Amino acid sequence: QVSTQSTGSCFLDCPDMSPTVKPKAIIAPSMLSSDFAQLSAEAQRMVTFGADWLHMDIMDGHFVPNLTIGAPVIDSLRKHTTAFIDCHLMVTHPGQWIKDFVKAGANQITFHYEAVENPEELISEIKKQGVRVGLAIKPKTEVDEKVLKLAGMVDMVLVMTVEPGFGGQKFMADMMPKVRHLRQAYEHLDIQVDGGIGLDNIEESAKAGANVIVAGTSIFRAADPQQTIADLRQAVQNNQP
Repeated sequence: QVSTQSTGSCFLDCPDMSPTVKPKAIIAPSMLSSDFAQLSAEAQRMVTFGADWLHMDIMDGHFVPNLTIGAPVIDSLRKHTTAFIDCHLMVTHPGQWIKDFVKAGANQITFHYEAVENPEELISEIKKQGVRVGLAIKPKTEVDEKVLKLAGMVDMVLVMTVEPGFGGQKFMADMMPKVRHLRQAYEHLDIQVDGGIGLDNIEESAKAGANVIVAGTSIFRAADPQQTIADLRQAVQNNQP
């Protein structure tokens, strides 16, 4: 069972916290790689295999050049699972869809920093809806002072390790300094990586500070998905800075 409570992060003057407490390893299979014709069965299979979250990629064909699913699919899936549903909104106007996704049953809504003019306002709006909020950044977006400050307002930051829009891309190792920068600033923040993650690069991601792992192809196409989820989790637990 994954807590939906805020992790509580800070930007300046962080209180001392026990160095032995590290962020929890969270494995979130990307359902974009599942068989959409059997989505509820695929979701149940992932949960049975040990998944903590179900990662849902929402693409509008505008912010990214692909079109996937919307709130009605989340609503349908929610009727068949009690799992934590992690919605990654790759859309041009995320603010207009928040209430729809909350009503549909999303537990966390992650929007893109690049898609909004006033991220503080949208963070506040999502929090008012009673769900967790995540901030996503694309590969060309730096972790500058503004992003660092926003990281202190959210439950999770998603560092994209591929260009958003398509599954099956190659992992971009040069995104790891961004993960390290965030982890150095926020010891207890959930930091998610998404894109090309598998057993060949999970240690690198975990050592940089990522604790929330989105993996699609590497789980769904594995000979033993259950073992892959277990191996990803173990790697995160063993390699957190």
